[in-house]
Amino acid sequence: MRQHCFSIVFCVLAAIVAHANGQSPAVAGETPKPATSPASSEPLAAELLSVKRIYVAQLSGGPPADALRELIISSLNATRLFILTDNPDRADAVLKGAADEHAFEDIFDHQDGLGARTGGGAKTGGLLKSTGAFGSVGITDNEARHTRERKHEAYAAVRLCNHDGDVLWSTTEESQGGKFRGAGADVAAKVARDLTFALERTNRAASTTR
Repeated sequence: MRQHCFSIVFCVLAAIVAHANGQSPAVAGETPKPATSPASSEPLAAELLSVKRIYVAQLSGGPPADALRELIISSLNATRLFILTDNPDRADAVLKGAADEHAFEDIFDHQDGLGARTGGGAKTGGLLKSTGAFGSVGITDNEARHTRERKHEAYAAVRLCNHDGDVLWSTTEESQGGKFRGAGADVAAKVARDLTFALERTNRAASTTR
């Protein structure tokens, strides 16, 4: 009987503590609810596949960013996957972000040296009256060169957003120029290529889940 009373008192105390902590007391046979999981990214991936018309907003970064914006528009248009528009109201998604391109100088110091040295001797005397000759020649040549090489560096950090502001895709690209194009054009080409790869990956993932 005493043990039964202790059990009742313990249950009452547990209920009071749970109420104080803002929790509901557990009910026998009740299955606990699973924790809420974060929102899945699958709807956004499916929405990326539906993007057909893109508006490239003004990129932050001043005049260099404006030039890179035009290069990005040209590169995206060259993929023939999207329609580029100047009307944001007609676009399925907006590309926005920051970009910059600037010039700098690489300085190289070279020093080349050349040296040669020879020696000899001469001696006359002795019982056999031997004679000899010697001489020495020294050559030194040092050349120092100081060269400057002008280079360009560009970067772009952009994201593709829907009209609700959700990010469907993003990338950061940088370049000091390619073999056949400048730094800005190379960055724009990388942005277009990365978006193309993202679409291909999303399309393959969607195909496997069907």
